[in-house]
Amino acid sequence: MSQPHPAEPLVPRRPPIETTLFDFFKVGPGPSSSHTIGPMKAGNDFVECCAALPADELARAADLQVTLLGSLSATGKGHGTDTAVLAGLLGSRPESCSPEVLPSLRAGGAQARHVLRLGGKELSLGLGNICFGPVQHDAPFSNTLRCSLRDAAGREIFGREYYSVGGGFIQWRGWTPPERGRPVHPYGTMRELHRCLNETGLTLHELILENETAITGMSRPAILERLDDMMDAMYDSVRRGLRGSGRLPGTLGVWRKAGALLERAAALPYMVDRFLGKLNAYAFAVAEENASGGVIVTAPTCGAAGVMPALLYAMRQDLNIGERALREGLLASAAVGFLAKHNAGIAGAEVGCQGEVGVASAMGAAMLTHARGNAATVVENAAEVALEHHLGLTCDPVGGYVQVPCIERNAVGAIKAYNASLLATCEESAHHLVSLDAAIMAMGETGREMSAKFKETSEGGLAVSIVEC
Repeated sequence: MSQPHPAEPLVPRRPPIETTLFDFFKVGPGPSSSHTIGPMKAGNDFVECCAALPADELARAADLQVTLLGSLSATGKGHGTDTAVLAGLLGSRPESCSPEVLPSLRAGGAQARHVLRLGGKELSLGLGNICFGPVQHDAPFSNTLRCSLRDAAGREIFGREYYSVGGGFIQWRGWTPPERGRPVHPYGTMRELHRCLNETGLTLHELILENETAITGMSRPAILERLDDMMDAMYDSVRRGLRGSGRLPGTLGVWRKAGALLERAAALPYMVDRFLGKLNAYAFAVAEENASGGVIVTAPTCGAAGVMPALLYAMRQDLNIGERALREGLLASAAVGFLAKHNAGIAGAEVGCQGEVGVASAMGAAMLTHARGNAATVVENAAEVALEHHLGLTCDPVGGYVQVPCIERNAVGAIKAYNASLLATCEESAHHLVSLDAAIMAMGETGREMSAKFKETSEGGLAVSIVEC
């Protein structure tokens, strides 16, 4: 039976989780789910809203302006947020965006102009239409975009305030969750998830699948087919990253290391060192792809996109775990990600890197542990160990680029996930003291108390100290 921990925290009662697998795992361009994928979606949504305006209002349109606030303003240049918004305004969507779109817009520079057609109206757009506003503001989320369609006199015809809330999710002022089905096995905490497992007798991956079907209306074969596509995208990001060479974009001059790490790992004398060295290389490969603006999978974010694919690739290539077990492990990992997003957060701008690499590591530990056939209690313990030892981790990207310390953190997160799985499977599970709910609650509290300068603004921590030394 699935057993909750005896000393559970008093978690306030919340609505059940209704996040779906393909809300959570998204294919898109790096380097940041909150600074690239979310803003691109916001730009695209705003243009679609504008296109639906009455013809007489569109006839008055003369200008379009987007103002970036909070962390989007502080580190938007390094993250390419202005380029991502422009791409969204011009019709690009993250899930279908070619890897060449963002680099080509960047290469054009601030002077390049592009035509946006709204009905019979044509507007001229460029990077100059995206402005970097105040870091401190009064909007409910740090990552805020204010979009405005204006007439020739500067009067607003239509405006909308968007929030990029992490993992590529966006909301806006007045947003309400979309209407869809309800989970057949509702839960909002790990304790409630254990109860559902006990009452139904389902395995963790089966419960996630049944909820996905109930919420989305998709058939099981359709869900599994999309899940396989998502896994293929993760494998591809590892392979592309291992082939990459040269310096990453930006002013830091960071060299790609994944290929060299893999080559040197293969020459190490001890088998365990060779395996861990390859795991490091796989994580570097995806994190470097993300840093270069390549296509990756949010797991749970772009900044932490190297952890899960590295483990998945190693499980398949080096540990010889079968495809069915890999798929089931990925489904189990989603439960951990859902819980973290629901009860704390996964955006660096909201809770720091503990919500990005920390949650990715917890998900990876759960994936490996479940794929190896362990009970839900052991899976929970593995996820908790990985998350607990990322608590307090700040998000302090040097220069605003998702490179230092982000790339190495992905590799360390993957190694921590592997070790967390070992700890959980080797210990007596009933003797494990801390629950996943407690670790997630601690992450949420730490994130709320964390200074804004440590939450993706590049105004503190390593981002400052590396410059001053």
